[in-house]
Amino acid sequence: MSQTMSQKMQNIEAVFFDLDGTLMDTASDFINVMHQMQTLDQKPLIDPEIIYKHVSEGSRKMVELAYQLAPGTQELEEKRNIFLDCYDRHIKRVDRASPAMLYPGISKLLKNLEEKNIVWGVITNKPADYASLLIEQNGLKERSQTLICPDHVSRNKPDPESLLLACQQTGTSPENCLYVGDHFRDIEAGRAAGMTTIAALYGYITDDDNPASWQADHYINQASEILPLLESMEWQLPRRNPDV
Repeated sequence: MSQTMSQKMQNIEAVFFDLDGTLMDTASDFINVMHQMQTLDQKPLIDPEIIYKHVSEGSRKMVELAYQLAPGTQELEEKRNIFLDCYDRHIKRVDRASPAMLYPGISKLLKNLEEKNIVWGVITNKPADYASLLIEQNGLKERSQTLICPDHVSRNKPDPESLLLACQQTGTSPENCLYVGDHFRDIEAGRAAGMTTIAALYGYITDDDNPASWQADHYINQASEILPLLESMEWQLPRRNPDV
């Protein structure tokens, strides 16, 4: 196949992942903590599916939905602080029921990346204390070559700052990297950074989301589809011509 200047191929240098809903299924921890709080408060338990779909919107949104509180109220902030304290204690228990786990297919993917000497790491809007603990509990602390959290940047995703910092730390070029995420802000950040983007449709996506509008380069329905996708690409990405 003939290749124009904008179609020249370059070996993949790195694959970066969002954490919640992309690399790991972390919803069970949130659901357990919320149900514990509601039980103590003698409130009806929120449908786990509601929490599952809104994990990517953060703790404030989950508390708002669980307690039917108006955004910006003092009561919401008080409940959120309680929730975060409970969550902190909960995830530190290694013997907890249904802990956050890697999605099926991720372990095999990471092994293949390492065998090919392709950098991989995590770029998340989750605070570093929580993110690093979950990564350590899943045996990835010594394997992930970068972990970028809001603690490390001045602007969170969808700003590309965290993605560009990951490239800086790993000595990789954004145009030769992929970013995988389950939220519009992940894809927007990846596009802004100049990376190839993969939308994880198996993640925490609300009913009113429209992933087709995200303009990701690739869409996958299961985490196990990432490795076959990279193999079909022969572990290469088209080098984008900045003049095109």
